[in-house]
Amino acid sequence: MILPITLTITGAAALLNVWLGWRCGQVRTREKILIGDGGNPLLIARMRAHANFVEYTPIVLILIGLIELAEGTSPWLWAVGVVYVLARICHAFGMDGVVRLRFIGTAVTMLTLVGLGICAIVIPFASGGRISEAVTIGAAQTAPAAMLTLPRVSLQ
Repeated sequence: MILPITLTITGAAALLNVWLGWRCGQVRTREKILIGDGGNPLLIARMRAHANFVEYTPIVLILIGLIELAEGTSPWLWAVGVVYVLARICHAFGMDGVVRLRFIGTAVTMLTLVGLGICAIVIPFASGGRISEAVTIGAAQTAPAAMLTLPRVSLQ
């Protein structure tokens, strides 16, 4: 099963992670700081922007993936993923001194985590506590469907 939202947002997050690291490298090169932050305020801010991204993004991606797996691809989940990536870009520029962008990035990150977290908690209960009729794994082109289907499991 392909999870297009999760794949796309994870790919964007990977590129954003590289960009955040590159921004740190720019300051390191210009200021000749090989290890640590050298007490440079800009490098400290950029390192924190990068670290902050790494602290929050994995759980957001896991939640997006699990929700997409449970509920399928949906426009609202696309929107959440795209808005999250844009918020993290705002946060990065905000850490360079544009306080308003930092606030927007932080607020949207927290709202995203709270929203996805609540959604992830509600989904199992909204489905009546049952797993669907069957869970199909992998591509049926390479094996008979009966071999790729797990039996129905009740969580009650």
